[in-house]
Amino acid sequence: MARGINKVILVGNLGNDPEVKYTAGGMAVCTLSLATTSVRKDKEGQQIERTEWHRIKLFGRLGEIAGEYLKKGRQVYIEGSIRYDKFKGQDGVERYFTDIVADEMQMLGGGGGEGGGYGGSRGGFGGQDREQGSARPQQASRQPAPAPMDDIGDDDIPF
Repeated sequence: MARGINKVILVGNLGNDPEVKYTAGGMAVCTLSLATTSVRKDKEGQQIERTEWHRIKLFGRLGEIAGEYLKKGRQVYIEGSIRYDKFKGQDGVERYFTDIVADEMQMLGGGGGEGGGYGGSRGGFGGQDREQGSARPQQASRQPAPAPMDDIGDDDIPF
């Protein structure tokens, strides 16, 4: 029997500084506001931008790291799943929320330093260590830069 897939990948800019709160059990819960913008052309050839805002939740060590290193305007890659919630307010009106629950986060671009990441199975920050139940950074291996290829001519290309 096939299972469903609930996968979201977003690359955008933070609309505000992260807000980190802690549960009674001491787990960090970080909330981010992420803007993604797409561009298209209308009938007259004018470019039209459309910006979507996403509410992102990061839990545990991933939430702590996001709260410490991310700032408003920073570009970030988020991978996770979509979650729909509803609750009744004090006025008795049901309110609906759509959140992206992040499993992985990668800091991109400038914004105060090198892009770095914390991302579960890909190495870096993020996912839970399945056996240990704790997030832990993994070291990326440094590889030497490839030699420059200035001396390649058209005759050297195989096609």
